[in-house]
Amino acid sequence: MYTSYLANTTKFPFGIDVDRADGTFIFDKNGTKYFDLIAGIAVSNLGHQHPYIIKQIKKQIDKHLHVMVFGEYSQDVQNKLAIELANLMPDSLDCLYVVNSGTEANEAALKLAKRATKRTRIVSFKGAYHGSTHGSLSISGNEEKKGSFRPLLPDVFHLPFNDVDALDFIDKNVAGVILEPIQGDAGVRIPSKEFMTKLRKICDDNCILLIMDEIQTGMGRTGKLFAFQHFDVVPDILTIGKAFGGGMPIGGLVTSQKLMSLFNNNPTLGHITTFGGHPACCAGALAYLEVLKQENIIENVEKKGKLFEELIAHRSIVEIRRKGLFFAIEMKSKEIVQKVVEGCKDNGVLSFWFLSCPESFRIAPPLNISNSEIKESCKIINKVMDEVC
Repeated sequence: MYTSYLANTTKFPFGIDVDRADGTFIFDKNGTKYFDLIAGIAVSNLGHQHPYIIKQIKKQIDKHLHVMVFGEYSQDVQNKLAIELANLMPDSLDCLYVVNSGTEANEAALKLAKRATKRTRIVSFKGAYHGSTHGSLSISGNEEKKGSFRPLLPDVFHLPFNDVDALDFIDKNVAGVILEPIQGDAGVRIPSKEFMTKLRKICDDNCILLIMDEIQTGMGRTGKLFAFQHFDVVPDILTIGKAFGGGMPIGGLVTSQKLMSLFNNNPTLGHITTFGGHPACCAGALAYLEVLKQENIIENVEKKGKLFEELIAHRSIVEIRRKGLFFAIEMKSKEIVQKVVEGCKDNGVLSFWFLSCPESFRIAPPLNISNSEIKESCKIINKVMDEVC
């Protein structure tokens, strides 16, 4: 199944030998069908092989692929994507820098915060996950994943998440505050509106840039296009990725035109990327946004989330944390989670655990999953929990 010539990220990979995928399902080479209730970790928000997205990607491929590093040539698909996204955003978020991934977007956001404020300090939060590159790892909150790679970036401070009083640490020495508006890898941790409102005010009072990482929570996952909309708080910088590409690898840094212009001087080419804005990836992203509107996807997310929650009301569950179709199902121990996840896989349902919350398993299915698929997959999950709990 695995060749020794290809790197592994763990000694115990999940181990599905993929043949094809379609809609809510992945099929292995033995013909086994799996409900994909993790959507590639919140990537395949419209399921696999959505026909309109595939059509638009193929159409772009027939025109051209990579022609130049980002920003040097005008390309129609990039321009259309930027306009389409700006039309969905608050007025202050009207400029898109297209990069290769969400992690690269976070790296660029840190640079922009330092460039704009001429300060060095970054504040993040315990439990956060912002990526695995040097800078993004520095601002992530799981020490177990960081220790082997120190020293990391200096002048980075981690505060307790959703602790209103802890925000008083933030002062005029801070360049930027970065957070997930709903923490993902920590097990779907939803802050209070009070916390988010106070954070926005402190940043305003001290001329600090507020960066929101919506790589996992964005693109409709929580029942709104972006999770920050649940709190009536708008960031200065937004980072996006994962589902943004409709299954293609892409990320985005979104901010005001004024702030973004700082990347084109002192120094020129303040952030550069060879493959950022790849036309095939932009075509996938543009098609994704179009389908969200055409098929009224987001307006049904909360209803489907409630149906999942009602159907997985098993006696062994300690807690369900949810926003839209973004779930953490907490069990009594990580050992039980392991058994549930493996048992679900053996019975044709794919769920997964959280790196920083091993006592919970995740459910984050395609947003267009049908009610009948929800009912069938939940029946399997409950059967597995009956057997292992």
